[in-house]
Amino acid sequence: METSKKVKQQKKKVLLMGKSGAGKSSMRSIIFSNHVARDVRRLGATIDVDKKRVKFLGNLLLDIWDCGGQDAFTESYLTSQKSYVFGDVGVLIYVFDVESSDFTDCAHGNSNRDLQTYESIISALAEHSPNARIFTLIHKMDLVANEYRNDVINSKTAAITARSGRFARTIGTYATSIWDETLYRAWGSIVNSLIPNLDVVEDGLRDLQRVTEAEEVVLFEQNTFLTVTRVGSEVGDENPNRDRYERLSNIIKTFKNSLSSFTESNSSHQFDSFTIKTRIFNLIINRLTYNTYVLVVLPPGEAELQCARLNILSAKDEFARIESVAEGIEDDYRSMRRK
Repeated sequence: METSKKVKQQKKKVLLMGKSGAGKSSMRSIIFSNHVARDVRRLGATIDVDKKRVKFLGNLLLDIWDCGGQDAFTESYLTSQKSYVFGDVGVLIYVFDVESSDFTDCAHGNSNRDLQTYESIISALAEHSPNARIFTLIHKMDLVANEYRNDVINSKTAAITARSGRFARTIGTYATSIWDETLYRAWGSIVNSLIPNLDVVEDGLRDLQRVTEAEEVVLFEQNTFLTVTRVGSEVGDENPNRDRYERLSNIIKTFKNSLSSFTESNSSHQFDSFTIKTRIFNLIINRLTYNTYVLVVLPPGEAELQCARLNILSAKDEFARIESVAEGIEDDYRSMRRK
């Protein structure tokens, strides 16, 4: 494949909406601006629309529109700014505050402002961006007692789905909190749905998993440390800890922030690699490309560990090419792999 071909960047407009105080700006700051949960309490309310452009995996640009949720702004979005706000949207992320007194279960016949506003926004989106993806987050779940969480999630998910119109069959709903890994799970799924060449990336990871004989190989985006994708062996697939990727995202993000504090560096690459060796497994986290880190879980043994390091090093150029695959050159790459 000729690497001189110009990569076409994928741009996606992402609307982040919800009632004022629902936690939209806090979660955006944690995921994309390296804040920790205890620091976001100092953030003020968003005024009108706060726009941020985020580069993800080299060729994916996310234009995130954090929309203030005060009533006056929402009315403006739905009237005078309607086509401007809701035009050309790739993804709508709508955040519901789980403790909002304006959210009641419509299944019981109650009307409420939160769902009425959401329904109006869905209607505007269907008019101006009918092919957009919809994700709703039931946020601040840490405020709900454990024994009630499943009932609350099921009830609110049903109410949201009932108001989602043409998007009801494809909507993704997640329960989240800034205090645990659920926030990373939700945002990882959202961003994962936007990656244009994910199957090509997974092919490359399978090759790496095969040559390293790894139990599991996981790819992370370098700045957010959101999980891009993973592949695994039968042994890796039997791991009962289904939320391990999101926990790792949270742990490593905290580790990176700590390194930044100690080194007084704002660089997104505070470490190149680190290794954990135990009696039952080896684990390597290594920078793979400028935009990614790879986690490789191996059986114990020094020889296996050193071979895996060499294979990761050898794979870097390959993944740099994969990362640049986009519209216009993806078919060339597939043809090269078949030869």
